[in-house]
Amino acid sequence: MGIKRNWTNFIVLLGILSLPMHNNCKKAADQFAQIPSLSTIAAYGVTQTRASSGGTISSDGGSKIFAKGVCWSTSNQPVISDNATTDGGGDESYTSLLTGLNPNTTYFVRAYASNLIGTGFGNIISFTTQDLRIPVVTTLPVIDITHSTASSGGNITSNGGTLISAYGVCWSADTIPTILDYRTIDGTGTESFTSNLNGLTPATSYRLRAYATNSAGTAYGNTLSFTTKEGLAETVADIDNNIYHTVTIGTQVWMVENLKTTRFNDGTDIPLVSDDSIWINLITPAYSWYSNNPSGFKNIYGGLYNWYAVKTGKLCPVGWHVPAMTEWIVLSDYLGSDFAGAKLKEKGTAHWSQPNQESTNETGFTALPGGTRSNKGEFNYLRFQGNWWATTERDSTRT
Repeated sequence: MGIKRNWTNFIVLLGILSLPMHNNCKKAADQFAQIPSLSTIAAYGVTQTRASSGGTISSDGGSKIFAKGVCWSTSNQPVISDNATTDGGGDESYTSLLTGLNPNTTYFVRAYASNLIGTGFGNIISFTTQDLRIPVVTTLPVIDITHSTASSGGNITSNGGTLISAYGVCWSADTIPTILDYRTIDGTGTESFTSNLNGLTPATSYRLRAYATNSAGTAYGNTLSFTTKEGLAETVADIDNNIYHTVTIGTQVWMVENLKTTRFNDGTDIPLVSDDSIWINLITPAYSWYSNNPSGFKNIYGGLYNWYAVKTGKLCPVGWHVPAMTEWIVLSDYLGSDFAGAKLKEKGTAHWSQPNQESTNETGFTALPGGTRSNKGEFNYLRFQGNWWATTERDSTRT
């Protein structure tokens, strides 16, 4: 009996010893895992409010990475609780987009990656966002002053660190002008520019200054004053209530802007024809906007009317008419036939193609290069050519 009892005790002892050995083997795999190792990608694409960075993972530490990204702060030890991106899991290199940054601010960034053991961080880098400022612009002198027109412009010496979305000049007869008053819109970018003012009132004092706008706001140049010359300058409205300024040249009174009415002066609609094949075969009144794009060309260049619309005698506002050829000749003779075109054309290259150096627009007529629509329906010569109707018919097949 004693021998049997001892053998049983021995077996129990072995079982007790074997249990700790089994548990120790199961924990051995986790004993050697570590936090991930990684490095931070240098910041790039830095603007006023955003930048890009990322991380390159050299080791997952022997445990699967379930989260990674970058964290940043204005302090030199950024942590995830500051600001952080979440760019997925895995041990692949990654890029991160940092948003909501402040202009002209230095930030510290480092990549991070997390596994079951903990979070590893890359090296700390720093960058400074771009400075967001309004542009710097000066106003050019006011020149070529007539009773209804003038020219000025501006010189942009700094874009403020970001793209300029619009520039031109603004003017007012009563107060220091802003872009909420009358203004030109002459382009984008950073450069010197020329601005042409139209529709001014005779014998009136104006204040004018250049402006330039970027995402930070609008900057203004120095304010200048000028006074238009005396002369007749009234306005007339068409049946669509479009307003046109007028100018007196010699004994004649002309509209400054091109017609853009969609109805005859008796209220009848003028058919709008966009299709080329229909335009080609028309023997009835019609009009179109250049390139069938009213939003781009209507307000600047007016409409393109065919001969049959002109021939009705009802195209202009009541009391006005499309001039006959004899009236065009009177205008040309008054200005001097060799120089009439230069005296009628708008100055500069805001609308006319370069160089347009001969133009003076001393009449205030402000002729614009609105192009043509041919008898084949094609749109041609925008910025290169302006054409105006006469009511004098050349022959029955060509007008």
